[in-house]
Amino acid sequence: MPYTAAEVNAVIHRLWPLETAEAWDAPGFLAGSPDERVEHVHLAVDAVSATVDEALELGADLLLVHHPLLLRGVTSVSEDRYKGALLARLIRGGCALTAAHTNADIVERGTSAMLAEALGLVDTRPIVPSAGSQDTGLGRVGTLPAPIALRELAQRVASAIPVTRAGIRVAGDATQPVRTVALCGGAGDSLLSHPAVTAADVYITADLRHHPASEAREQAMIGGGPALIDLSHWASEWLWLPAAAEQLRAELPRITVTISELSTDPWDFVVGSTEH
Repeated sequence: MPYTAAEVNAVIHRLWPLETAEAWDAPGFLAGSPDERVEHVHLAVDAVSATVDEALELGADLLLVHHPLLLRGVTSVSEDRYKGALLARLIRGGCALTAAHTNADIVERGTSAMLAEALGLVDTRPIVPSAGSQDTGLGRVGTLPAPIALRELAQRVASAIPVTRAGIRVAGDATQPVRTVALCGGAGDSLLSHPAVTAADVYITADLRHHPASEAREQAMIGGGPALIDLSHWASEWLWLPAAAEQLRAELPRITVTISELSTDPWDFVVGSTEH
């Protein structure tokens, strides 16, 4: 007997509880009927034209994304605007939409935890633990089994995540040894001044802006601080999808779960870049 969308969403919300999401966030069931049958769930980081088309072509009944389509307020879902067009295509195609965002970041097998696992970190712990827990929380900090050069770690990062046109950027001496690694999947410059980050040898995150990155590196020259590895927001969070799919298959054995491998990184090409 097929599950209903309400039953599938109940499992999603048990795995990634809505009440643990940040106050500004907007995860949860975003479109579709709770009574519709769900036999196929498709996972993606973003709800964009390519992943919506992919979900519909695969015959998915529910598209589970990491980034909520309606995170920022909208005043219209007219189909001459992309959010309205995507919602209309999903509804007409019989595919519901749900999101697990910051509530999927903090769990034991969340976005940062999966990146830490892919890099082989040990003795990991959250940078910002959840209230009453030392196992869940924002970001992760841990150690490599043995020190390696910053360049080697950057190459390990590049091998662990999906390839993007923009690649990854590194600030720091390529030959410096690193062992303590702090990281945060997605945009993590808000943690640059956190003691667990400033005490690390390197901080890995996405979407680093000029001024926060520059100020962190300048401060590091005076009082110590981490080298920086900046990567694609999409790629840093994609590693969560296989873990999420595994959990859903275990909880919902009668459904098909597929994972999008389409890049939803927004950049198509770079010019004029050089490596020194």
